[in-house]
Amino acid sequence: MSIHIVALGSECPGGVGPGEEAMGQGQLQGGLLWSYLGHGAVAGGPDESSLSNPAFMEYTSRVFGDVTVVVQDCPSWDLLDSDWASVRSVLEQADILVIKYSVNDKLAFQQVRNGYAPRLRPLLRHWGVPVILVAVGARLNDEGPPCTCPLCASDWSSCVPHSEGLQLSRDLGATYLELPSLNHVFVGRYFGSVLEYFMIQCLKQKAKERPEKRRGYKLNEPRPPHLEQPARLPPIRVEESSFSQDLQWLLERGVQFADVAFYSGDSGKELGWGHAAVLCAVSPYFRQLLLGPKARERPVSRCACRGDGGPPSLLSTWDGGLGMEDGSRPDGHLTGRLSRLVVKDPLLCLCLWETLMFLYRGAWEWEHLQEAVGEKLKNSLAVVQLMDRIRSFLGRDKLPRDTPNARAAQLGPQSLVNLFNSPLYSDVIFMVQGSVLPAHRAVLVARCDVMAAMFSGKYAEARSRVVPIHGVSSDTFLSFLEYLYTDTCCPASVLQAMAVLVCAEMYQVKRLQHLCEVCVCAYLQSMPSRELASTGISVIRLLRRAKCHNAEQLYVWLLHFIANNYLIFSHKPDFLELSEEEREQVERLRWPSRGYLQELSEYQQRRRKLKKSRCLVM
Repeated sequence: MSIHIVALGSECPGGVGPGEEAMGQGQLQGGLLWSYLGHGAVAGGPDESSLSNPAFMEYTSRVFGDVTVVVQDCPSWDLLDSDWASVRSVLEQADILVIKYSVNDKLAFQQVRNGYAPRLRPLLRHWGVPVILVAVGARLNDEGPPCTCPLCASDWSSCVPHSEGLQLSRDLGATYLELPSLNHVFVGRYFGSVLEYFMIQCLKQKAKERPEKRRGYKLNEPRPPHLEQPARLPPIRVEESSFSQDLQWLLERGVQFADVAFYSGDSGKELGWGHAAVLCAVSPYFRQLLLGPKARERPVSRCACRGDGGPPSLLSTWDGGLGMEDGSRPDGHLTGRLSRLVVKDPLLCLCLWETLMFLYRGAWEWEHLQEAVGEKLKNSLAVVQLMDRIRSFLGRDKLPRDTPNARAAQLGPQSLVNLFNSPLYSDVIFMVQGSVLPAHRAVLVARCDVMAAMFSGKYAEARSRVVPIHGVSSDTFLSFLEYLYTDTCCPASVLQAMAVLVCAEMYQVKRLQHLCEVCVCAYLQSMPSRELASTGISVIRLLRRAKCHNAEQLYVWLLHFIANNYLIFSHKPDFLELSEEEREQVERLRWPSRGYLQELSEYQQRRRKLKKSRCLVM
């Protein structure tokens, strides 16, 4: 084994300047590392082609009897500027790095500390190479003999103080040494002990990286075959959530299903449309304004005011009634009641669209709302007033504006959780296996393209309040609706996850389909081998259903899963249901492989023969 040591810098005052020749043989023999290696050092490395560099002085020696030490010494720091690539290639091969400087050459030390150390620091941390920082020389005083005290501060103006050298060692993660002279005491006892410690650690690390020798095997004893790790299962990729974008689309283009109209309090002009289900789910202000104390006993004209401790009077219902009630629109679609709200606040009239967009997207993008309102109002005081009024919509007007609770409102997917399976403002009822599941057309249209076509086109569902659902269980369809309202899916078992996957494929909700694929994979991977062998769940039939319902990611994953557990699934009767192409792929990916099983069989035969021969000898 060999150890490669790279030394940078000069232990002599002045060092080697630009354009000067590198140290010769005489100077080299008086250097730090040459003094440590002693008479056994020989100039020139063992492999000139791999380590040779014109700017580095190379020499070798032997330590610990049979360990070769290869030293490359570069006294000039200017090489890092002129040929950084070659210096980096040499440093990459280093096992130990020694950085030297003279305490009487403060200018050179400052160049190293300010110019070269920041360049070396990230590389040394990445490579993990042990570094020894050596300060050589005695600090000189003008009024007497040289001072060897590391804490002496009388010559800081001309010499490098102990504190600066120690700080540089901390920046580089190095071991710091101070050698007043290069005699055998300081070099051999101090520097040598530290260097030998790092050399021993380096040899231990290299011994670990070498293939470990198996103990306990004799010369003629057979060795068991090596079993490779099974192939990694392919990942299931899931799209990013589009919940906020879906509700934004509902606000922008879902006028057909709107049941709330906003009008200006001054001019009576129509300002926009909204959906009572979404507004009531996000804002308690709208819930109080539209529903009142009782959902079915609303006064003809009402405004929320401070008299009962509620938010300020910003909106009110139309004094002339609630418009069309429980009828149908001119386009023939069923709508229910149409509530007309008068916007009394002039700031809210100007920024009603931005406020509604903020509420529809989940009421959490406060910075984006403040920026949009600021661009429209061009008045910081008006922006602050409007932001306070918007907080009143969310029931947060009693909290300080800068507290985290006031700024962090309900996150987007959680804003409609109160509407899930709730009759509040429900305008459609699904009949599934005798179960009654209330829902809201606005949410369904925004979250599912198939239901958008079903409720928007010339179909019976567009004109009927009760919609029957066939071919799906009530629990499965309820889980499907839960995803549409909350953007989450948590099936209780593998079979339920597959049922929800089939329902998601039926209604073309790709993200829910991929979430169900992840759930199926997670459930199967969590099963231990014994449970996987005894379970009544047929993975082969799951594979068939995944292929039938276009779950391509799950199909590929199950093929790899069957191959990784080949010894379990190959003994099951339904394994024969695989097609010829699928069986070929499973055989190609199977673990353990046929080759390993054959080697294992041969190894066991040799072991039995060896055991019999030993018995005969005995």
